[in-house]
Amino acid sequence: MFSYRHAFHAGNHADVLKHTALIAVLRHMTQKDTALNVFDTHAGAGLYRLDGDYAQTSGEAADGFLRLISKENQTLPLKEQAPAAIKNAAKPAPPSNPLPAALQDYVDVVASFNKGTSHTVYPGSPFIIQHLLQGRDRDRLKLFELHPTDAKTLRANIAQLEAGRLITVHQEDSFEGLKKFLPPPSRRALVLCDPSYELKTDYARVIAMMTDAVQRFATGTYMVWYPIIPRPEAHDLPRKLKTLAVREGRPWLNATLTVKSSKLTTDDEGDVVRPGLPSSGVFVINPPHTLKATLKEALGAAAKLLAQDKNKGFEVESGS
Repeated sequence: MFSYRHAFHAGNHADVLKHTALIAVLRHMTQKDTALNVFDTHAGAGLYRLDGDYAQTSGEAADGFLRLISKENQTLPLKEQAPAAIKNAAKPAPPSNPLPAALQDYVDVVASFNKGTSHTVYPGSPFIIQHLLQGRDRDRLKLFELHPTDAKTLRANIAQLEAGRLITVHQEDSFEGLKKFLPPPSRRALVLCDPSYELKTDYARVIAMMTDAVQRFATGTYMVWYPIIPRPEAHDLPRKLKTLAVREGRPWLNATLTVKSSKLTTDDEGDVVRPGLPSSGVFVINPPHTLKATLKEALGAAAKLLAQDKNKGFEVESGS
């Protein structure tokens, strides 16, 4: 149950999608002065080192965030990408080919957690959210994390902010714990739900959580990240979320980013090689009206920049 650690995956292409969308949603929601409550249901440790053992073991950031900011990294063999990506990350993208505004905003937010031209620290969603809520003393951020080690690290990282009651950490099961906070007093909230889906039951629990949340608080904004893998539950999840939104009469948006094929391959010795995570999606109930156009532009560029083979692509669809 506690084997998943996001430190292995921080800054990968799924984080690029999730955090670009998260920033775009929050930029829109913080345009109003009314108090905003933000809930992160699977917060993780909060901050990650891209030069640490976990990230270096997987090398996934080299095909995600670091690839966005390092042109040279796109041409290196996979085994050389992770260390070289950090070394070359300080080199800016050519001015003739700037990133779309939302993608550049994401890059700038991550860069704000690093000194100078270094790119060794990657902020998880708790710190990205906190960064965007700075100066808004009426807002509240509630973080759920059940993993004992990550919860301890998260508390220590959050303590450095000296945010007092503005940010609270709850070491409990968010699938049940979220209920007591909805609806919030201000009647404005964003819920980010991005479990590891390490357990097959997570898919059904996400649907149950979102169903309960929308029925308790219909006007909240709900953002669910999900992997796109060869598993029926993974493909059913966005379909069931769409059914929920339509049934409750709420607008919705579904965005996906694919960077490589999902097919199994074999190496030189004939052993089966699994592709890892080829693509993922974010489903938003009650999205900002600007989100569709924003993500179309951002993910179009991301798909090209992060492509690992010819199977790259993206899709953004919505309904009301």
